[in-house]
Amino acid sequence: MNFKQLSVIVLSLTLSVQGQAFAKKKKTTEPEGFKFTTVADVPTTEVRNQESTGTCWAFATTSFIETELIRLGAGNIDLSEMFTVRHAYSQKALHYFRLHGKGNYSEGGQAHDVLNVVKEFGFIPESEYSGNQYQSDYHIHQEMVKSTKAMLDQIVQNPNKNITPVWNKSVNSVLDTYMGTAPEKFETNGKTISTVEFMKQTGFNPDDYIELTSYSHHPFYKQMNLEIPDNWSDDMYYNLPIDELMTVIDNALTNGYSVCWDGDVSEKGFSHRNGVAILPISNVKDMTNSEIEKWDAMSTKEKNALLYKFDKPGSEVKVDQVLRQATFDNYQTTDDHLMHLTGIVKDQNGTRYYKTKNSWAKNSNKMGGYLNMSESYVRLKTVAIMVHKDAVPANIKAKLGI
Repeated sequence: MNFKQLSVIVLSLTLSVQGQAFAKKKKTTEPEGFKFTTVADVPTTEVRNQESTGTCWAFATTSFIETELIRLGAGNIDLSEMFTVRHAYSQKALHYFRLHGKGNYSEGGQAHDVLNVVKEFGFIPESEYSGNQYQSDYHIHQEMVKSTKAMLDQIVQNPNKNITPVWNKSVNSVLDTYMGTAPEKFETNGKTISTVEFMKQTGFNPDDYIELTSYSHHPFYKQMNLEIPDNWSDDMYYNLPIDELMTVIDNALTNGYSVCWDGDVSEKGFSHRNGVAILPISNVKDMTNSEIEKWDAMSTKEKNALLYKFDKPGSEVKVDQVLRQATFDNYQTTDDHLMHLTGIVKDQNGTRYYKTKNSWAKNSNKMGGYLNMSESYVRLKTVAIMVHKDAVPANIKAKLGI
C-alpha cells in the first residue's frame, strides 16, 4: 500500500466518523414532535375561510350541518354561510332595536343563530349566494356592521319623537347593498325550489339539535341562559357537569356524530400555526420536588419558552368543575371562537386530543386548517357545544328530560 492509498483510506475513515457524529448530533437535537394516531374520524367537508369577518359561528355551524348531511346520506353539499349571516344581521338589528340599543349588535354569534335562521328560511348552496356585493376578493364586514349600528343607534334615540315605520327597511337596504338580497328560491335540476324545501329534501331537521354547557352557577340537568355577549338571542343551553359534557363529546365522535364547539382560543397554549392546543402544567403544586426547584430558578420568559415550545407532548393541567367555574367567573375563559370537532386522536404518550376543523383557510397551517386540542384544553376552555340529540348517551338524556 502506497502513501496515496493510505491517505485515501484515512480520509474516508475520518469523513465516516465525522458523518456518524454529525448524524448522532442531529438526531439528539431534533425535536420529538407530536405524533398522533386516529381513534375516531367523522367524514366532513373541506375547510373554508371566514376571511376578514367575525362569523366563525356561521362557518363552524355550517360545517357541522354539512357533516350532518353526509351522515344523513344527502351527500357532500357546500352550503352558503353568508345566507345565514345575512338573515342573522336582520334578526340582530330588530333585537337591538327592541332593547332600545342595549343589546349586542356585532359580527359575533352562536351556533343556534344558524339553526334559528335555518328553521325559518332553510339553507342554500354556496353557488347560489355569495353574500359579497362590495367588489372585494374576500369577505369583510367591518364597514357594513359599523355603519348599520350607527344607523340603529340614531334610530333608537328617536330624534323625531316618533319612530318611523321605515327604519327596518332602511337598515336592511344597507345590508342588501353590501351582501345582496338573500333569495327565497333558486333553480336546481331544472326546477325552482324554495330554500326551506331544499333544506327539508336533505332530511335535515333543525329541531334535532341541542346546545350544552357546564357551569356550576346554574343547576345541573336544567336549561340555562348562558351569560355571554354573543348569546344575544338569549337561547337556552342544557347544563351538565364537565365529566358528563366530555362523555357527550366522546360518545358523539365515536358514533359518527360531529360536535360544534364554542370556546376560548386566547390561551398561549392555543397554536393554530403548530396545529395543537395544550394546557401545560405551570402550577408548582402539580410538579415534583425536583421540577419545582428547576422551575423556581427560571425567569418568566424562560418559563413561557419552555411551556410553549410545542416541540413535544408534556404533562397537562388536571381540570375539574371548580377550575372551570373560576376561569369563567374571572374572564380567563371567554367566548372567543367557534370551531368544529370531527374526530379523536392520541399522541405518543396516550393523551387524548380532539381533531378540530377551523375556518382560517386550508393553507393556514401545516395540518390543512385543522388542529388537535388536548383533552385538558377542551375540558377547561369549552364554553358550549351543539350536538344531535341522538349523540347524547341515554342515561344523560334521561337526566336532562330529553
